[in-house]
Amino acid sequence: MNFIISHDPRARFRFAALQSPAGKELQCTYGLDPSALDTLILIEYGRVYTRSTAALRIARRLSGAWPLLGSLILVPRPVRDFLYDQFAGNRYRWFGKREDCMTPGAELRERFLLD
Repeated sequence: MNFIISHDPRARFRFAALQSPAGKELQCTYGLDPSALDTLILIEYGRVYTRSTAALRIARRLSGAWPLLGSLILVPRPVRDFLYDQFAGNRYRWFGKREDCMTPGAELRERFLLD
């Protein structure tokens, strides 16, 4: 989330914790498994994308060189999802984990779906 926020200067993306009322409502609306709390989910134009597909569709709309990753969508999904799972499983070991959660300021609060 922090990465997306820092690379999304046009504020295209909104966020909801999957455990929040807004997150639970979206999961119910789109028929998602409410126990799957460890995956990336993108809802775009009424369609649901998860894992590598969600990550690549997000990358296409970020600033900088990140949209170039969007071409990886041509790689078969099972291969992409395997690589996504490897990255997700090791990201804290490779990049560290913050001990505190980000508290959004007033300018970022609008980007979070709370109810």
